[in-house]
Amino acid sequence: MRTPPKRKNPRRAPKREPQRRLPPPHDARDLVMRTLAEQVRRFPDLDLAPLDDSALDPREAAFAHAIYDAAIARWLSLWFLIEGCLDRPAHRVEPRASAALLAGAAQIFFLDRVPVHAAVNESVGWTRRIAGLASSRLVNAVLRRLCRLLPQEQRQYRDAASDQPDELPMPDGRALILAEPVLPEDALRRCAVATSHPIDLIRAWSKRWSTLEARRLALHSLVAPPVILNTLHAAQPLPENLVPHPDAGHHVFTGSHADLVALLERRRDLWVQDPGSSQAVCAAADLRPTLVVDTCAGMGTKTRQLAATFPEARIIATDTDAKRLEILRRSVDPQRVQVVTPDRLIDFVGAADLVLLDVPCSNTGVLPRRPEARYRYDRARLDQLTAIQRQIIADSLRLIRGDRRQGRILYSTCSLDESENQEQPRWASRWHSLRTARSAESLPRARPGDPPTAYSDGGYWALLE
Repeated sequence: MRTPPKRKNPRRAPKREPQRRLPPPHDARDLVMRTLAEQVRRFPDLDLAPLDDSALDPREAAFAHAIYDAAIARWLSLWFLIEGCLDRPAHRVEPRASAALLAGAAQIFFLDRVPVHAAVNESVGWTRRIAGLASSRLVNAVLRRLCRLLPQEQRQYRDAASDQPDELPMPDGRALILAEPVLPEDALRRCAVATSHPIDLIRAWSKRWSTLEARRLALHSLVAPPVILNTLHAAQPLPENLVPHPDAGHHVFTGSHADLVALLERRRDLWVQDPGSSQAVCAAADLRPTLVVDTCAGMGTKTRQLAATFPEARIIATDTDAKRLEILRRSVDPQRVQVVTPDRLIDFVGAADLVLLDVPCSNTGVLPRRPEARYRYDRARLDQLTAIQRQIIADSLRLIRGDRRQGRILYSTCSLDESENQEQPRWASRWHSLRTARSAESLPRARPGDPPTAYSDGGYWALLE
């Protein structure tokens, strides 16, 4: 087996070709590989829509999510290994064959309950049915070569990841042992490949903090994020399936998804929100606004927090995305929050005491929850985002009450990038005479293998006046 080459850039998608209409998916692997074929064509701009498992029974749906989530979360790791076993450039592999390779490799390396031979056979059979004999032969050859990267073609683990070129770190803290030291020798490149991050993101973290911290953040991205509820404003006793989180006013939910849905439908005083997300509004809780405007409300998480934190204030919320705006309308209490379309913000010019700007960002502080975001990270996209953020800040100034000294802007991101965080208040000070009254940045917490209560997202907030 030849040693996988060092890759400077993630795999780019080939051009789209005409596809015949397929019948509904009949099992988990069929659904996953069809969906991954579309994602291959889109990479790195992956479709954010959740996997549509409506045609599967609950057991098959759970299996589909296990394969799909592993493939998305470890996309770059898998392609590094796959490309080391290809006899042609990766961009020349047909998208459906690429999907079968991703799904098969994800099962081989990251789903330890799936027999290796089943992962190979099912992927090859699907490719033969969907993409033809030639593609199935390619998938068969590559997946069988990948199997040889496991000692005796069996999965073996170290108790903890040790940053060696012959291992892949796992979400539970262990490390899968490879038969050969195929990962890059360079420490930063090895970290990028092993944890499925673009090398530019690992370098940015290393430059800002250290190589050790960059590796910690990369490993954090592999953690399975728990469901955490904001319980600070609970008006009734909490159910038994909530475990206290170290950050006050938050609990980890330990029940089933059905139990969670039922709880949130029954209790309007509880909602899903990580401590890293809630910090911004909590930091402004001592203020006494009469009118609060949430201009980037999304699906309403921070909007609900605003309504609970400032019970005497009028809350106005909007979002530029029509789908999110509709979800926002359904998620908030209409007695407490007035949801408006963006064009109606003109009605509140010069009236707001507090304007919340939970701006679009790179999401680098929440990568366990948004694994696809890491693949979009590059300098050009960051420049686009920072320009959008500055425009949002400038546009929000008209909403502030009076001479602007009577109103404040609460700026918030879920990013770890300084250009989206600390540099934006400095820009606002230089161009709009806004002063940073208070601010804080939080780095994400928890490593693979840590208990759910150790987890929190990262982010930044600043109160501008």
